Amino acid sequence: MISIRLGKDDQKLLSLRAGTSLALSGVVYTARDAAHKRLSSMIRNGEPLPFPLKGALLFYAGPAPAPPGLDCGAIGPTTSSRMDPFTPLLLEQGILGALGKGRRSPAVKEAFLRRGAVYLVAVGGAAALLSRFVTKIDPVAFEDLGPEAVYSVELNGFPCFVGLDTQGGDIYTMREDTR
Repeated sequence: MISIRLGKDDQKLLSLRAGTSLALSGVVYTARDAAHKRLSSMIRNGEPLPFPLKGALLFYAGPAPAPPGLDCGAIGPTTSSRMDPFTPLLLEQGILGALGKGRRSPAVKEAFLRRGAVYLVAVGGAAALLSRFVTKIDPVAFEDLGPEAVYSVELNGFPCFVGLDTQGGDIYTMREDTR
């Protein structure tokens, strides 16, 4: 498992191959379907964005409210393909990449490759466990969307994998070693 600190180890992250396991630390921004739709509309209309997209890692998640004594409620990846209609436009804005679960469409895979961005994947169904790797969470934008609002989330050792790498590798099409 390779430790990556966003903002410090971005070039290292971009050099890793699909299938590499990571302990991810640093700030990510949650964004699901409704937030993607709003962000895309704002970009198309030339409106200022509520947070900088350049260099950001978007986490396709909607965090649950934090129970007493915890930093965050359950937080896990949502199905990434739902963001595919918006992803190429967000990649054009300079995002470092995205974190979610599941396969991406051929057009979105090509967009990641063309922009030199990475797609990270986390295990679905483990949202309660994954919340243990969140040290801070704050609303950033679109609070009227509830859990689909954009949150700034500080991760510490969040377990995930490189799903799509910058050389065209795809964790979902890799073959197992057949020794």
